[in-house]
Amino acid sequence: QVQLVESGGGLVQAGNSLRLSCAASGRTFSTYVLAWFRQAPGKEREFVAAIDRSDINTYYADSVKGRFTIARDNAKNTVYLQMNSLKPEDTAVYYCAARERRIMSDSATSYDFWGQGTQVTVSS
Repeated sequence: QVQLVESGGGLVQAGNSLRLSCAASGRTFSTYVLAWFRQAPGKEREFVAAIDRSDINTYYADSVKGRFTIARDNAKNTVYLQMNSLKPEDTAVYYCAARERRIMSDSATSYDFWGQGTQVTVSS
């Protein structure tokens, strides 16, 4: 079992940056694949980025590739999402998720644990 708590959301102008953090409880943090998803009003939850247990492999949605970076610090039980060159279409609630299996996934239904979300609003 792991509990996830996101932070770092806010209101920013287009072109600026934000860094989201997700702190996890539990002693087995390093065994989870971690990911970020987002959900805009009236839309389905969509995959943003994932990182594997080894902290070597990452996977990004095409819409954020080259702008967002996912990273994890297993010593701090924390996963981060650095978001640069933000666009108004990045506006959404961002969720951290964890999965007990070894392989990364872009499917929300394959993740076992979720945080409560943090709002990111990008103004034009």
